[in-house]
Amino acid sequence: MNRKLKLWELDRVDEETFKAQEKFPIYVILNDIRSLSNIGSFFRTGDALNVEKIYLCGITATPPHREIHKTALGATDTVEWEYRASIDDLVQELKNQGIRVCSIEQAEKTTFLQEVANLPNEPYALVFGNEVNGVDQSVIDASDYIIEIPQFGTKHSFNVSVCAGIVLWEFAKRSI
Repeated sequence: MNRKLKLWELDRVDEETFKAQEKFPIYVILNDIRSLSNIGSFFRTGDALNVEKIYLCGITATPPHREIHKTALGATDTVEWEYRASIDDLVQELKNQGIRVCSIEQAEKTTFLQEVANLPNEPYALVFGNEVNGVDQSVIDASDYIIEIPQFGTKHSFNVSVCAGIVLWEFAKRSI
């Protein structure tokens, strides 16, 4: 028998310890995410995968908000975040700090997700785009890499929060 663990048996750190611990060198940038549930999911995934910070850009809503909290389950209190009106200015600022910018998108020239293990061991900012329009072309133009998740079905894309879980895990496991 393989008994399922109770939540109190998972031995997770408390909020204070989490905030103080060293984070993985991963920054998340949300480019005009319109769904409050998706935003909350980014926070929860960011907490689980120990990201450095989440940037909320453009029309992306910010905490506190009841609908964000429903999926974030308190992660808006643990994951550092900041709102920026201009994603283009943010991308340039991060690049100037030596952070590599990766747009998660489908484009003419991409790096497939399974190849990120071969990228240099540096801090990365991962840009996730609007649910309908994706990542802004200006951000793609400024990106160091365009990361694409291979797909084998009839649909053209993943839900953006599902995409985040897949991509963030690939980057987080580089730091484990």
